[in-house]
Amino acid sequence: MLLKGKIAVVTGASRGIGRAICKALADEGAVIAATARSRPELESLKQEIEDRGGMAEVIPADIALEEDVAGFFSRIEADCGVPDVLVNNAGLGVYGRLESFSAEDFDRVIAVNLRGTFLCCREAVRRMIPRKSGYIINISSVVGFKGYPNQSVYTAAKHGVMGLTKSLAVESQEHGIRVSAILPGGVDTEMVRSARPDLDPSILMQPGDIAQAVLYLLSLSGKAAVDELYIRRSSGTPF
Repeated sequence: MLLKGKIAVVTGASRGIGRAICKALADEGAVIAATARSRPELESLKQEIEDRGGMAEVIPADIALEEDVAGFFSRIEADCGVPDVLVNNAGLGVYGRLESFSAEDFDRVIAVNLRGTFLCCREAVRRMIPRKSGYIINISSVVGFKGYPNQSVYTAAKHGVMGLTKSLAVESQEHGIRVSAILPGGVDTEMVRSARPDLDPSILMQPGDIAQAVLYLLSLSGKAAVDELYIRRSSGTPF
């Protein structure tokens, strides 16, 4: 099994892409440490993983809050050990034209998508550096390099995630830690259906497609590194 005995932390794990990633990693032998804000959905994820023969610990947390993130990582370290893998998947989308967008919604989107990713990366790296190994995968978005109408704030947050990822990859390289970003196009999730109600769900990628991309990155030898992995729906526009 690809990840037998490895500890994999996944944020935004309760539904959609995060849930699919948890199940895929668990199927490859990883011990899953999952977080999201919804306890019932996390508990159902834990049961589903255990029914498939896997192991999971679920801890509700709000990744926008520094104390929640610190507590979550301390709990994982105490109960499971130092994480081998961190997948930053948690995200929040609020959409609308810039001239009518509230500062409150701006703060919410930045807090979850960018601040939360920063906080989780920081806690993981602090623990990975002494061991000289680890893999951090940040789930960004096609809007990490493109712009769409009514998504300016979400786009700004994901551009920020890309900047964070690029610099962290350079900083962490000397410690044997790899850092990659996955930039999905349209995936059949609640967030995409909210952002792009014009898209026919039948043409969207599935959460499992992104989970397979995570497994691909983790399957590479220590001699290989992928900085960015852009995955688009097959009916979309190339590049």
